[in-house]
Amino acid sequence: MDLVYPPVIRAAKLSFRLLGMRFQMSGLENVPLTGGAVLASNHVSYLDFIFAGLGPWEAHRRLVRFMAKDSVFRHKVSGPLMRGMHHIPVDRDAGAGSFDAALDALRGGELVGIFPEATISRSFKVKPIKSGAARLAEVADVPLLPVAVWGGQRMMTKGHPRDFSRGRAIGIAVGEPVPVDAGPARATRLLRERMQALLDEVQARHPDTVPDPGPDAWWLPEHLGGSAPSLARAVEMDAADRRSRAATPPDAVGTAGG
Repeated sequence: MDLVYPPVIRAAKLSFRLLGMRFQMSGLENVPLTGGAVLASNHVSYLDFIFAGLGPWEAHRRLVRFMAKDSVFRHKVSGPLMRGMHHIPVDRDAGAGSFDAALDALRGGELVGIFPEATISRSFKVKPIKSGAARLAEVADVPLLPVAVWGGQRMMTKGHPRDFSRGRAIGIAVGEPVPVDAGPARATRLLRERMQALLDEVQARHPDTVPDPGPDAWWLPEHLGGSAPSLARAVEMDAADRRSRAATPPDAVGTAGG
């Protein structure tokens, strides 16, 4: 029984209307009407799970069970919601249990959402991705669908203040299934290529993409004239963040940023 998820979606859509948000969606025909599938999305904002789940809902009123770090499930506000929507907690120290839970969901005919970059891409290009999405799709024998979301970085992303100004545009695209029969390594390489190609398409038609965005356009990748860091620099920044977290004393972990 899904008593929590549908009301949350209705509340989100009401918020979209109140904020005057505009949505550009494409490829919704690639979402299966029934049966399991893995949706692998890029990650540019803290709101991406909302937008990546909106496409399947608009296509066939299908719900997506997202894999998310287990700390979100322990939070006093987000925890009850995440559990009520039957999302899947990921314990990075015990990944086998998360994999099995996602596999059970897929075999039960559910859509499972994954952000294979693991963390937000500060370059706004697709970072190197993990193989879990491809492995899940192969073992469960379900389609592996690339997804691109764009626009949420202007509202709420890493390293920048929140901005819920009216009239934001959000792009969402679902691609054709990525073949997984050649093994997870090749499927993962192809998945990343497809995700980046979809993201390029969404970015190209987005109203924020203009010929001369100016030096302060942090919300655009450098190849579109923005001032976001390069992919290589963003990877270095992520590595620095990991070193900083590893050096944080255990009694300060609760206040460390994510």
